[in-house]
Amino acid sequence: MSLNLLEKTELWVSELTLDNVNLTNLAHVVAKVLGLQPDNVMVVDVRPHHITFDIVEKEVKQENIMGKEQELLKALGEVPGVHLTPETYVHSNGILGLICAQPDNQEEVLQRVEDMRSEIVQKVMRRAIVFPTGFELEQGLIKDTNTPYIKKLLEEKGYKVTIGPVIPDDEDTMAETLSDAVSRGFGLIITSGGVGAEDKDHSVESILRVDERAATPYIVKYTKGQGRHVKDGVRIGVGQVGLSFLVSLPGPHDEVEMTTPTLIRMLLTGQKKEKIADTLAGILGEKWRKSSRHHNEQHSSQQQ
Repeated sequence: MSLNLLEKTELWVSELTLDNVNLTNLAHVVAKVLGLQPDNVMVVDVRPHHITFDIVEKEVKQENIMGKEQELLKALGEVPGVHLTPETYVHSNGILGLICAQPDNQEEVLQRVEDMRSEIVQKVMRRAIVFPTGFELEQGLIKDTNTPYIKKLLEEKGYKVTIGPVIPDDEDTMAETLSDAVSRGFGLIITSGGVGAEDKDHSVESILRVDERAATPYIVKYTKGQGRHVKDGVRIGVGQVGLSFLVSLPGPHDEVEMTTPTLIRMLLTGQKKEKIADTLAGILGEKWRKSSRHHNEQHSSQQQ
């Protein structure tokens, strides 16, 4: 069975001393014991009496870590320059703590791990950050009505909400900001604005850079190159990286009001990103179709 490390990837070995040790070899030894590729373990900190390893993997197999403490210490002790003591021990704050499980309490440890996993998942899923986007907000040209509205609705459903800074109309900056929010453990990352078909709109493309398999259905399609449309349509974007959902909402406040309650409901009921994206795009697409029909009827009436 594979276990998700839930961002808790550090492993400490304490009460040992090192003398001219090759740290790369040391990391490779840990990787071998834990059934990982050599490059998936790194040494990230060395102190006089302990060393910290980081596991560059999101998931590990249960059988590769359960009760491996003594095997790991034995392998480390055979590395030239590593000196263990009777007090040397292994420690981790997360799932990797299974390494220290004893044969007679493994079932108990697994249950504690499952309880811990569930608690971590719930906390992460209810941590949200909302990013307004665009030069209009960045320069104070317009009032941000979307962020307070989204924050209010999320908090009413039990989310802990952080308001992020305004992200400028720059794809690199936006993608980097979203990626950073994922690494900071936000379970819901929302942007408002920047989903249009103009050259300044980068929200959907930025989500695709964080999750290349993000769901990005069209709300409305255009002929690329006509007028200000440098893209072939307006899309909604919903991505997922680990426990984190990334959602690009439109900029117009009425469209945010139309979609946010449905978004929250679908997240709380465990819907997949594809279903969420299709549903939001459907809501917005219907608005565009009604607007287009109204415009055509007015135009027809003026011609008669």
